[in-house]
Amino acid sequence: MHKILVIDDDKSICESLSLYLSEEGFSVGVAYSAQEGSKKSQTEKWDVIILDILLSDADGLDVLSAIKERDPDTSVIMITAFHDMPTTVRAMKLGAVEYIHKPLEIDELQAAIDRVLKRKAAGGRKGQDTISLSLNFREHDIVGKSKAMKEIFKTIGIVSESKTTVLIEGESGTGKELIARAIHEHTDKTKPFISINCSAIVETLLESELFGHERGAFTGATYRKLGKFELADSGTLFLDEIGDMSLNMQVKLLRVMQEREFERVGGKEKIKTDVRIITATNKSLQELVAQGGFREDLYYRLNVIQIYVPPLRERREDIPLLVDYLIHKLNRELNKRISQIQSRALQSLLNRDWPGNIRQLENVLRRAVVHSHGEVLLEESLAESVGDISKSDTDLASSSIKLLDEVEKEHILNALKFARGNRGKVCELLGISRPTLQRKIRKYGIEV
Repeated sequence: MHKILVIDDDKSICESLSLYLSEEGFSVGVAYSAQEGSKKSQTEKWDVIILDILLSDADGLDVLSAIKERDPDTSVIMITAFHDMPTTVRAMKLGAVEYIHKPLEIDELQAAIDRVLKRKAAGGRKGQDTISLSLNFREHDIVGKSKAMKEIFKTIGIVSESKTTVLIEGESGTGKELIARAIHEHTDKTKPFISINCSAIVETLLESELFGHERGAFTGATYRKLGKFELADSGTLFLDEIGDMSLNMQVKLLRVMQEREFERVGGKEKIKTDVRIITATNKSLQELVAQGGFREDLYYRLNVIQIYVPPLRERREDIPLLVDYLIHKLNRELNKRISQIQSRALQSLLNRDWPGNIRQLENVLRRAVVHSHGEVLLEESLAESVGDISKSDTDLASSSIKLLDEVEKEHILNALKFARGNRGKVCELLGISRPTLQRKIRKYGIEV
């Protein structure tokens, strides 16, 4: 018979859990304080300890630390009314194996206990099991309570304990870079986080951006430049839109990942690199591999841990939370004092498909907040901002065209920066004529 100890200063929780777990065939002990719980954890051997973080006589995390120090193999499930990421990560690092929020759902607790006992039966890792986080947190602009988002929060907690390579897939505007930053900051935020958009830079520039170049490596290279790999050393390199990287660049990236070293463009010196690589794409890399557009060996290198970020239309239950969070954020930015949203206005937002996802939702709310007066966001304020956001393929195509324009503009800006304004060099880099370049500069209002 498996033994479970419940440590919580709320007697009703202890008694309810004791009754339920006893009926499920467990031998149950209860402790109403940290002192009593510590004593019982020392005098008896428990298969699982259910521990509340907020105890009247001590910090539950200190109790967790003491328990794991005495017996690293003890499996501790943390329960808490808090929803903050720092507390969760600290619990994970101290050795908690599951993390559950109050009010307790008995099915969720039972599932957690089952997972713990299965891991024990399978001879799981000594001293440090894998934590499963179940939380709704608002750090890094990441908000959600849906099942899909809870799974993402769990994965963030798990991968933050190592420098495992992570692949994040999802549509544009779903917050992939925010997730990458959250992983980095909960691993070691004192180290650099360097990001680069692979679709916004032409191949001739991308190699130099990633690996740097030596002076004289090519026309216009008048000084040595450090690349993103060097700048991110010991930290995280985030490669956004990795699915748009050319096959030639994929070979070079794969070589660096295999050998952990590279050479600057035009250089011969081997430079060691120690970076964690997180990649993101709005495409299916698996489909690209099948079509021959992405290297299979690189795909498996990148896809050690995969996170799929669902579009907003697949997690509508998160929209009210996002609206609340974004309005508070915009209040601070725009010096507004909106504290409520009209129910009809919220329903209008819930009825949309949001092809641009969270980015589009924030833009709509920003315009509405700017035009709002008073403390209530009315449906009329949203009407002009929301406009005719359609659920049709036509609007999705229109949105895609706008995104492509943004990418093209960024290509030109990067080329101008790289060529130090030399338009002849820019035309050579981009493979376009001078008249075409002039037309694009006028179209995007680029100042040169």
